Amino acid sequence: MISVTEAKKRIAEHVALLPPVEISLAEAGGMVLAKDICSEVDMPPFHQSAMDGYAVRFDDLAGGLPLRVVGAIPAGTYPDRMLNPGEAMRIFTGAPVPEGADTVVMQELVTTDGDQIRVEDRLLQRGGNVRPRASQTRKGDVAMPAGERLSPGAVGFLAGLGVEKVHVYARPRIALLITGNELAPPGSPLQPGQVYESNSFTLAAALRELRIEPVLVFRSEDEEHRIAECVKTALESCNMLLVTGGISVGDHDLVKKVLDACGVETMFYKVKQRPGKPLFFGKKDRVLVFGLPGNPASVLTCFYQYVAPAIRQMTGGATPALRAQTRTLAKDFTKKEGLTFFLKGKLDGDLVLPLNAQESYRMNSFAEADCLIVLDEHRTEYRAGEPVEAHILPV
Repeated sequence: MISVTEAKKRIAEHVALLPPVEISLAEAGGMVLAKDICSEVDMPPFHQSAMDGYAVRFDDLAGGLPLRVVGAIPAGTYPDRMLNPGEAMRIFTGAPVPEGADTVVMQELVTTDGDQIRVEDRLLQRGGNVRPRASQTRKGDVAMPAGERLSPGAVGFLAGLGVEKVHVYARPRIALLITGNELAPPGSPLQPGQVYESNSFTLAAALRELRIEPVLVFRSEDEEHRIAECVKTALESCNMLLVTGGISVGDHDLVKKVLDACGVETMFYKVKQRPGKPLFFGKKDRVLVFGLPGNPASVLTCFYQYVAPAIRQMTGGATPALRAQTRTLAKDFTKKEGLTFFLKGKLDGDLVLPLNAQESYRMNSFAEADCLIVLDEHRTEYRAGEPVEAHILPV
């Protein structure tokens, strides 16, 4: 067995960025740019009015004389003449400022008399209420560099520059393989010795939180040939395979044997942790394979600790990182030495409470948990009031 730290290190060493793909900006939200975006336009593309009002020449305001209104410029049109001394033009938010004008006065600070106006804004300065051309982005400049995540604000920014397509790191194609003779689908009557299968639902929901939909979901009894068929299909068509169950050392635990036979190279097998000791990580070519223990709480714990960080690394940081925070332990806890413990916990201000029902088969506590409390491999006793590391779940 290896330590949790060593397991995470080995995964990081074997995860590669997925190849960039070109997709429409409309589909790229949340993904990470793989190529710089250079602006093809100035933005704004012209001197632009920041509000409804009147375009004027600032020098004309010095004498306090009325100005004659000679036209109007709605947004989406372009002025057909320049502004001469002593003139003003009605203008609306977003419209181009006419040649000759350098300032816009708010309509609320103007008095009108027929086709003439007087400006009452004593605080107005030259260039006021005008958005200069290229004041946001200059043509030819890098508008957004590679490595940036396309947040809603970033998508809107690029759309405003006229960007239609972007190069991003692809989302991984992920397959799930759920094994076990004892598993029955929810909604069916349980036969003697059966339990309801939940791991596929758990993993699919966890992946959807990362904006990833599993492309293949297999379910297999503990039959070597059937497991092998599913593994071979996944290795040919996916970037990652998550297998649950059958990874321990019992007579019916066939997954490790099948993975070996299918050419999956073992990077590690078994980690000094609870839950999830019989965790497997391997690789065939560029396909990552995780063998997760079958107990439901082990599956989700290992997903957050190992699978989710690998997905984040594959996508250049497109998915959220598990946030580690220091919190104060709310009650005493005794653990076995030699294993890192991941406890289902509940945050309460600066406190964190280890929940009851920590066993790896019990999901009622995971349904309540909003963090995993990390307890050191080498310690056995923890006392209320001391600091501990808490990994905040994306709930």
